[in-house]
Amino acid sequence: MTTTSSRPQPATDPTWWRGAVIYQVYPRSFADGNGDGTGDLAGLRARLPYLRDLGVDAIWVTPWYRSPLADGGYDVADYRAIDPAFGTLEEAEALVGEALEHGIRTIVDIVPNHVSEQHAWFRAALAAGPGSPERARFWFRPGKGEHGELMPTQWVSDFQGSTWTRTTDPDGNPGEWYLHLFAPAQPDLNWSHPDVRAEFEDVLRFWLDRGVAGIRIDSAALLIKDDALPEYTEHPGPGEHPHVDRDEIHDVYRAWRALADAYPGTRILVGEVWLADRARFAQYLRPDEMHTAFNFDFMARPWQAKALRESIDMTLAAHGPVGAPATWVLSNHDVTRPVTRYGREDSSFAFARKRFGTPTDLELGHRRARAAALLTAALPGALYVYQGDELGLPEVEDLPLEVLQDPMHFRSLGVDPGRDGCRVPLPWSGSAAPFGFSPPGATRPPWLPQPACWADLTVERQSADPGSMLRLYRELLALRRTEPALGDGSLTWLETPDDVLAFARGDVVCVVNLGDDPADLPPHTDVLLTSGPLVAGRLPRDTAAWLRGPGGPLTPTP
Repeated sequence: MTTTSSRPQPATDPTWWRGAVIYQVYPRSFADGNGDGTGDLAGLRARLPYLRDLGVDAIWVTPWYRSPLADGGYDVADYRAIDPAFGTLEEAEALVGEALEHGIRTIVDIVPNHVSEQHAWFRAALAAGPGSPERARFWFRPGKGEHGELMPTQWVSDFQGSTWTRTTDPDGNPGEWYLHLFAPAQPDLNWSHPDVRAEFEDVLRFWLDRGVAGIRIDSAALLIKDDALPEYTEHPGPGEHPHVDRDEIHDVYRAWRALADAYPGTRILVGEVWLADRARFAQYLRPDEMHTAFNFDFMARPWQAKALRESIDMTLAAHGPVGAPATWVLSNHDVTRPVTRYGREDSSFAFARKRFGTPTDLELGHRRARAAALLTAALPGALYVYQGDELGLPEVEDLPLEVLQDPMHFRSLGVDPGRDGCRVPLPWSGSAAPFGFSPPGATRPPWLPQPACWADLTVERQSADPGSMLRLYRELLALRRTEPALGDGSLTWLETPDDVLAFARGDVVCVVNLGDDPADLPPHTDVLLTSGPLVAGRLPRDTAAWLRGPGGPLTPTP
């Protein structure tokens, strides 16, 4: 178990972000401090020792700002206020300081593409009417057709359905349309407007002034739109998509980087950049733009050696020329949890393929998720862990329909179960709900119901079980911290059968068997950690190991 005394002091390591372990907190579901069934800052502050002992370097907290919660807080009404469901600004400031005392930095989430329909700017825009300066901060347009009854474009929402909603004028007649790449409650901002750029630079200063160590940038490639609002073309060239990855977007992040660099210590920018083109992806990571961006390609790959190695090679090759470290992540608040995903016939991930009733072998998924934890933690760069993955929580796929809140479910007309299944409140202790998520005597149940079977997955139960997922995570993160070869750096692939991955990080070797048959271990002097027991000295299927190399040169792949 790690302690604060063994941890590097946050203020003294300018490269902390290059190999950091960053834990994603979805505050609504992490810990409930006041007993109202919703996770809050009081609960998070009380659980900081748990995160310290887990071995994380930083926490990324998803939006905690004032919000109607139409999209889990990603519809922000006021960036300078904490939503009352989570606490107060003073509590947020206290959290940042208390986390640092435990050696943990705080990264906040900024959503620059859109705001809530309850944001003061959007309310003013609706009241001001067509042609007003207030509407110029958004994308209001007259409709097409004889009476403006047709949407300005046929763009499709990431949440499925249309991207335009028509307003109603004060006289009751239909008015202009406004753009929302996500839900109607999330109107898109016009980043060609100087007010928008100035406002977000001020929001960044607001939080950096309060000591946060970084900014996670939501939907980072979507900000800039083509003013002409053209329809999609079948094969747009680089930078030619009407609202994704426009070249002008890099001016925004250069300005943000200059702002962040003006603060003492290293304050990082982390982008949520969903782009298949690795060269375009890498442009966001040039030395004067973001520090890192999420590597979603790896997370989307199936549990196959060839696919995973291809993703690793492609990722490292893209990051190399810009000098940025890669990031590795198995899930987040938008993604089917690994224990469930890896137990499916198709173990890859894509938003559009989520369906009710998909068969899952949870025993298989659990075994693979353990191996995947060792694999990702051994790769060069930074590691992200989504809350609950260290407990091996499965996706909750039998939530009652009446409790579902995710707009992706409703926008799909009920076909897609949405993302609520990976957002169920964490189980901490006890044998019945709320499993320590809320304090004793709480009168309201958790905002999403927890399965009864989670009694076996609580932090309390797993802390006492040497074979649990939680104990595995604690061990691997402690080893990752103490082994100089792990974290930032490079790797050397070793020669293996087709269904086995093996690479060296200095004198540490990671080997993963993705085949059906047991595999021989590469040359080694010691076994540091395994995701499951060896059988007669061999590595069983869907199992990973960290080894101490033999001290001499290992055989690389041709």
